[in-house]
Amino acid sequence: MANGQWYPPEWPDRIRALADGTLTPATPKRAATVLLLRDDSQGPAVHMLRRRASMAFAGGAYAYPGGGVDPRDDERHVDWAGPELSVWAERLGVPETEAQAIVCAAVRETYEEAGVLLAGPTPDSVVSDTTGDDWEADRAAILARDLSFAEFLDRRGLVLRSDLLGAWARWITPEFEPRRYDTWFFVAALPAGQRTRDVSTEADKTVWIRPQEALAGYGRGELLMMPPTVATLRQLIPHPTANAALAAAAQGELPAVLAQARLEEGELVLSWPGHEEFTKHIPTAPAAGGTSA
Repeated sequence: MANGQWYPPEWPDRIRALADGTLTPATPKRAATVLLLRDDSQGPAVHMLRRRASMAFAGGAYAYPGGGVDPRDDERHVDWAGPELSVWAERLGVPETEAQAIVCAAVRETYEEAGVLLAGPTPDSVVSDTTGDDWEADRAAILARDLSFAEFLDRRGLVLRSDLLGAWARWITPEFEPRRYDTWFFVAALPAGQRTRDVSTEADKTVWIRPQEALAGYGRGELLMMPPTVATLRQLIPHPTANAALAAAAQGELPAVLAQARLEEGELVLSWPGHEEFTKHIPTAPAAGGTSA
């Protein structure tokens, strides 16, 4: 392939099965992921994880900290700083309880996978250090789902800083994928005093990298990425600082991007509306010895 676009070999057969009605689409699960940014002398860098090759979904691909929503965070009050839940609900296009869970998932996953916590003891503060045995015990309990994130915040007397997040994009896993996610992407700046830690059980490598460098590696085929990752990196390019990206996040709309597959002139054409660079052309019948990209 000419670049590092993640493209599983089983996709053509699954697309054909969807087209002929023998595959029933799975219901996408709600998820959140965070483009965590920090400024250097040349502009913002983003924190990325390389997913372990053994992972069932997107193994070997570079991505951001993120994961599925914990339903328990719909059900319990969370001390909240920043836009009210009604504002977040309108921004994300979901009911208020779902908005709370999605924002909680974004903050929780950043803590689980990078050791960075967007919360503080007051509405205008952020914890300055999340290292130490007690913090690590709590992080492990949250990761194991023995402790909900809402319970963790309550027990430590922390306020979730939703104002440190900006909603960036929304992508839905294609209908032919067995594991599907309705994922909201957020941007956030690394809080002063905190640092990322390589604690994700799903990653074998973590990097701070400027978007331009990540995209150049993708273009050379050296960094494997999914279309949402590439697209959201491109959206960072115009912004000279992390705070500029965060400010811009409040402005744009969040159309849900869902891949479409159609029959066209003897080929199955896989496309992501509004993102033509990711279009794939696939033979209508399996090709001997491989698939077309």
